[in-house]
Amino acid sequence: MARPIWTGVLTFGLVTLPVGLYTATEDHTVHFHQLQRGTSDRIRNKRVNERTGKEVSTDRIVKGYELDEGEYVVVEPEELEEIAPGRSKVIDLAGFVDLHEVEPVFFDRTYYVGPRGKEYMKVYELMRAALDRADKAGIATLTMRGKEYLTALRAQPAVLVLHTLHWADEVRDPADVVDLLPERHTRADSKELRTAGQLIDALTIDWDPREYRDTYEERVERLVEAKRKGEQIVGEPEPPEATNVIDLMEALSRSVEQSRSRGRKAGGGTPAGRKRPTRGKPAERATRTKQARRPETTGDLASLSKAELYERAGAAGVPGRSKMNREQLIEALGRQGAAA
Repeated sequence: MARPIWTGVLTFGLVTLPVGLYTATEDHTVHFHQLQRGTSDRIRNKRVNERTGKEVSTDRIVKGYELDEGEYVVVEPEELEEIAPGRSKVIDLAGFVDLHEVEPVFFDRTYYVGPRGKEYMKVYELMRAALDRADKAGIATLTMRGKEYLTALRAQPAVLVLHTLHWADEVRDPADVVDLLPERHTRADSKELRTAGQLIDALTIDWDPREYRDTYEERVERLVEAKRKGEQIVGEPEPPEATNVIDLMEALSRSVEQSRSRGRKAGGGTPAGRKRPTRGKPAERATRTKQARRPETTGDLASLSKAELYERAGAAGVPGRSKMNREQLIEALGRQGAAA
């Protein structure tokens, strides 16, 4: 099992839970070594004193804050730790927000949160289930590795996850970065907007990350293998040309028809290869289908977690479910049950 990268306590009102943070993702990027052209000699980076040109060992390197050109204040790691007493070991939930209120641009890295002992499992599951039912995220600050982070704690079906967030002053205003953005008075044509909506509906799928893979990594591996064998390298096709504004409506209409045509060839209204097959044993699929078709009251649905509601909505074919919060899923399933 992986070791936690950080251990401490998570506080929730008067409840304190010892936890550890575990890295939730791993990097599969293809890495290259740097070589001197024409040789197999590796290029190495060294830490050198810029004045003397001599290499400096790690234990002789300290941190310095520049006050003026050439003038520094040296700060030791122990001193940085001392100015945040206790905070480096505490995730104190200061409040809770609706998940959909946190814009994706604020999210940085994700960590799994685990209890630090079996005796804390009940408290851990209580917190996870409560966050899942409320469909909210707990906001807290965390000091880790000499840096303070803004974080959001949320529930997944089996685990608590902690997202580090960018601070507000770290997120750029798009108007300061993007040269051309629509003016406030710019309005999309209603017919084009309706057709674009039909295209989105026709291409709507269930989210399953297992259906996607890093094809660039595979292409790099094929490139390396081809060069090793001395084979010819075939490049990728050029990207399609931009759509002419005059032909926008025609392009949208043809896209919708093309998508519907693929769906008909696949034997249904969903584009071929787009709909995720229902997983599980035949008996389990039959049970889920029966549950989805059985009329349910809002009271019945209120006892379910968001993950369970989403599964019901998927089996029932509720449109737009991927954007719904827990209350909206309950309402949509309730309406469908009343109509059944």
